[in-house]
Amino acid sequence: MDSNKRHFSTPHVSTQHWTTIFFLFFLGALGVVLFWSGLATIFSRWAAQPEYSHGYLIPIVSIYIVWERREEVIPYLNSGSWWGIPICVLSIIILTVGEISALFLIIHYAFLIFLLGLSVVLIGRGTHLTLVPISILIFAIPLPYIIEVLLTSKMQLLSSSVGVAIIRFFDIPVYLSGNIIDMGEFKLHVVEACSGLRYLFPLTCIGFLAAYFYSAPWWKKTIIFVSTIPITIIMNSVRIALTGVLVENYGAEIAQGFLHDFEGWVVFIICMTILLVEIVVLEQLGNKRKLAMVFSLQQEGQGEKNQTHITILSKKNSLVQKSFFAMLLVCATIMLTFIDKREEHKINNTSFASFPLQLEQWQGRRQPLSKDIVDELQITDYLMVNYKESHANHTDKGEQVNFYVAYYDSQRKGVSPHSPKVCIPGGGWEIAEFNRTVVNNMPVNRALIRKGNESQLVYYWFVERGEVVANEYLKKWMLLRDAFKKNRTDGSLVRVVTPVLKHENIAESEARVAAFIAIAQPQLIRYLPGKTI
Repeated sequence: MDSNKRHFSTPHVSTQHWTTIFFLFFLGALGVVLFWSGLATIFSRWAAQPEYSHGYLIPIVSIYIVWERREEVIPYLNSGSWWGIPICVLSIIILTVGEISALFLIIHYAFLIFLLGLSVVLIGRGTHLTLVPISILIFAIPLPYIIEVLLTSKMQLLSSSVGVAIIRFFDIPVYLSGNIIDMGEFKLHVVEACSGLRYLFPLTCIGFLAAYFYSAPWWKKTIIFVSTIPITIIMNSVRIALTGVLVENYGAEIAQGFLHDFEGWVVFIICMTILLVEIVVLEQLGNKRKLAMVFSLQQEGQGEKNQTHITILSKKNSLVQKSFFAMLLVCATIMLTFIDKREEHKINNTSFASFPLQLEQWQGRRQPLSKDIVDELQITDYLMVNYKESHANHTDKGEQVNFYVAYYDSQRKGVSPHSPKVCIPGGGWEIAEFNRTVVNNMPVNRALIRKGNESQLVYYWFVERGEVVANEYLKKWMLLRDAFKKNRTDGSLVRVVTPVLKHENIAESEARVAAFIAIAQPQLIRYLPGKTI
């Protein structure tokens, strides 16, 4: 027999095995129903965001790996362990926290913990064969919007800087301002879609899979996976530079349309090719095997070792164990349905329609949002007013202060204020500075944002059941606390925006915002629910 080939006899599938397989599908279906509210958001983001479109393939790859290792898994089917029960209980507790706090990311990771518990219940020590297929699903989970926006911003700036350095290598005069590449006659704006995230997420997933299948020492596997990050950044910068060179020689039209999209696909294929070349180079440092021989789902002799060990474990299987697991899931589903359907204490705030447009020297003009935006944000009530100081001479474009309040009588199921950290970059603005400060004895978030030659100051905070909070993670904790203690989840986002005018410095703009907040805040308190019902 050729020593390079692996032969395994297909294990006999007994009646007890088929019982376990039935429970696999039954318990898996119960788990999907239990975690559906969180899983549905994953599917929606896969469809809406191109950088996560690879997510559809990841569960298929995960199932494929388990299927390819079925000869090793089948003998473990009657060796389930009771340790899966506490793991499942932990996932249900985390799920409950995620449901109440409307943090879907928590629900997503709770589902992975559930899959781990399910594996332990069904195949016990055989779970070492499913750890990687379960871990791969992490790459299918979208990042939180806040982290995604911050990562996008950093990668935009980094890719722009490296891209400009490459353009200058071709003796093309270029000036970089933030993520705007000024080439004199033409200006290239490195938008969010060109940040490189569309390459980074799928390429890191491919790198993880390549490292897993790569039959090599751990340090080689680590190099393969970690290298996907610099490969993505460098190649995305090359793409930006190539666009700049083409624009310089052939005009701005070359940076748009089919060629721009085609260029993106070519860059991604090159990234994958570099990853493959990297593996070839690493092989030259060791056994110098052919490329077809370096990938494997199983180490030599592992199948035989597993099969001799499993015969001892096969007697530990218990129908009671699986039935208890099923009852636990059914009870958890009923409990979460009860939580989902419970009636909250909802307090009707005073309508913002009566909010005064005259605040001392400030004269306001309402700016209604479109019905589509209101429906999208699912706001219970809102206030959007542009205020001007009545005694000031306004010759600059734009309003002096924009005052926006979004009120939600319930923040369950993810219906909550959108963080300005997410919305600001979506409007084409770059967050130049961000810090937390105190204004009018309140903690607030301060952001200096820029778009081209325009600058604005943004101050925002949250009012959660009568308490002012700036930290968005603390806000989530308060939401969870009050959902249990008060059965209330109402809350508001308050945002004040002012332009940094051409004839003034930032300190003057900050003073204007502080003066407005000192006048508007006492009025706002009358319109928002307090700590007590």
